[in-house]
Amino acid sequence: MERRKVIDSMTDTPSGAKGSAPLGSRSDVTQKDLQQLQEQIEVLQLRIRNLESHSLELSFKSRIKFQERLGREEFFYKAFRALSFNQIDGDYVEFGSHGGTTFSLAYHQTVLHRHKAKLWAFDSFQGFPDQRDTEDEHPKWIKGKMSTSLEDFHRICAEAGVPKDSYTVVPGFYSDVLPTLAKEDSPNNIALAYIDCDLYSSTQDVLTFLWPRLKHGMILAFDDYYCWSDTQASGERIAMLEAFGESDEWELVPYLQFGWHGLAFVLQDKALNPTGLKPNF
Repeated sequence: MERRKVIDSMTDTPSGAKGSAPLGSRSDVTQKDLQQLQEQIEVLQLRIRNLESHSLELSFKSRIKFQERLGREEFFYKAFRALSFNQIDGDYVEFGSHGGTTFSLAYHQTVLHRHKAKLWAFDSFQGFPDQRDTEDEHPKWIKGKMSTSLEDFHRICAEAGVPKDSYTVVPGFYSDVLPTLAKEDSPNNIALAYIDCDLYSSTQDVLTFLWPRLKHGMILAFDDYYCWSDTQASGERIAMLEAFGESDEWELVPYLQFGWHGLAFVLQDKALNPTGLKPNF
């Protein structure tokens, strides 16, 4: 009984005091307040939708970047495995080193497969040059785009664990640099040439530079072999066909497709295939 009295005394309303209004019956929330609250909710909902859309876009771009990196990493694993197994010595030369990704992937695969390749990075470090030919036309090949500064390239390599003494950088546009490069300042024994210069004219410059340095068993990889437009064929593919189509000395044996964009070949001395027979695949 004492306990009941205590509870009753706690719940009794003092004399003369008005009871509290039930929840939801207060009149101090006006129609204007409700309208403002609704507007704030709508703004928040719009922001959430925008954030979700942005997040999906970033996620999509991240997946693409991851898949393309994965394709290149698999390529370098197989390429340096093949070069090591078949005892094809020589350097790794890369034409187009924007972002430093392929360069660092190549380095780590040389280490994994104990291939003693020195690495060379040829790049303008200023992005794309002017388009010199009609075959250069592509909606993505815009002058100045895909530019990584030389300072950033060295920083990216360091962060990726690529020692500075393991590679040489040759900065400048190919049309200016490659014809004037002294023999002692250039690679003369090449195991793998990775051509990622996109433009038809730049690929021509690279293949002209490589021609006296070609050797049986090396690998030539064209990163943009499958990059065409609605008006032009792939510039890298056209330049490659022009260079090797009429060659009496060399033939390109298809080796590996990597990603959606690239195709690699093994260079073969035609004298080692006197019958001229080719597989039907």
